[in-house]
Amino acid sequence: MSKGFLIAVLLIIGAIVVLPGCGDVPSDRTYALWLDRAPDEADWERTLPRVVSVRGGRPHKLRSFTEIDEDTVHASTASCHHGSRLPEPVPVEIRAFYTDSELFLQLSWEDATRDAAMRDWRFDGTAWQNEGAVEDGFGLLWDARGQFRDFTCAHACHINNFGVNKASFHASNKMRLAQENSWLDLWNWKAARTGAFGFADDRFIDQSGMHGDTPGELFSENSLAKLKAGSELKPFDAGDRPVYDAKRLPADEGFHPPGALAPGYLVEQPMGGRADIRALSRHASGRWTVTLRRKLQTGDPRDVVFVPGDAVGVAFGLAVMDHSLYEHYASVTRERLVLLAKSPDEVVEKTGLSQGLSGTLIKSD
Repeated sequence: MSKGFLIAVLLIIGAIVVLPGCGDVPSDRTYALWLDRAPDEADWERTLPRVVSVRGGRPHKLRSFTEIDEDTVHASTASCHHGSRLPEPVPVEIRAFYTDSELFLQLSWEDATRDAAMRDWRFDGTAWQNEGAVEDGFGLLWDARGQFRDFTCAHACHINNFGVNKASFHASNKMRLAQENSWLDLWNWKAARTGAFGFADDRFIDQSGMHGDTPGELFSENSLAKLKAGSELKPFDAGDRPVYDAKRLPADEGFHPPGALAPGYLVEQPMGGRADIRALSRHASGRWTVTLRRKLQTGDPRDVVFVPGDAVGVAFGLAVMDHSLYEHYASVTRERLVLLAKSPDEVVEKTGLSQGLSGTLIKSD
C-alpha cells in the first residue's frame, strides 16, 4: 500500500470524527486497512487509534491502601460490575491492519507496574519463598457467529452461582454463557504465561465454561505440594517449594545463590488450534503494547472468521487485568472490528467520507 493511499483514505482505525458534509463515523467501530505486507513500526506509529474504555477493575499501584479490607476492595471493583466507588476507566488504544491472509491487532494501555511474573519463587539463601506475584493480562471475546444483539463482555460475566464472599467468590464463579448451543471465541494474553513465550491462548467459552481450542493444559504449577497426592499443603503456601529452577533443573539440587528465581508455572508451547495467535509484547514508559497476529481464517470451527469488505464486521468485548486474575476492567460499549475493502473507492463507499479531505486519522510525516 502506498503512502498516498494511506493518507487519502482518511481513517485507518475507527475513532469519532465529524467532518463537514459527511456523516459521523460510528463510534463503536475499529477499522483495519489492507496492506500488502505485515505492518512495520512506522505504520503503527502513524496510525491514530480507536480508544476503547474499560471500566471497573482494581489498579495495581506501587503502594496500596492498607486500610481498605478485602470485602471493601471487592465491592469497589467491577469483576461483575457491582458496587460503587469505581476507579477511573482505563483507555485502551486499538489499532489494526490486515493482509490477504492475516489480521494484525495492536492494543496499548497505561499500566504503572509491569507485572510479568506468576507465582514466581525466590531463593533467600536458605529456602525458596513465594511472594505471590500475579501477572497482567487481557481477554478479547469475539461474537464469531453474531449470536448476540448489542454484544458486550457482560454476556459471559461470571453468571454461575453469583456471590461475593471473600475467597469463595472467585472459587465458585467462572466465565460461562447462559445460552445453550452458543459459544464465543476467546483470545487470552497473559504477561507471564503466554506473553513471555510469544503467543496468546486461543480458547472459547460456552455454557460449561472456558476451554482451549486444542484440549489439554498448557500451564502447570511448579509446586512440590501439587505433586503430592493427598497433601494438605496448598501450592505456593509457606512450606511448599518449586520442583524445577529457572533452567528446568531440579530445584533441590545444585547451588542457588540468594535471589535466584524459579518460575511459578511451567508452560508448554501450544499446539494445533491453540497456537493460532502470535503475540509480541513490551512494557515501556509505564505502558503495555501488545501486537497480535492471526490468520483471517484458521479453519478451526471455534475461531472467528474475518471477512474483508464486510461492513458489519465482528462484535467484540475487551477485559484488562492488572495484577489480578479476577478483578478486571471490562468494556461496556458495543464494539466491532471492520476490515475495510482494499479499493479506495470501496472505502469511500462504505464510510461515506470524501477522498478530497486530508488524512484526518493518519499522522503526517
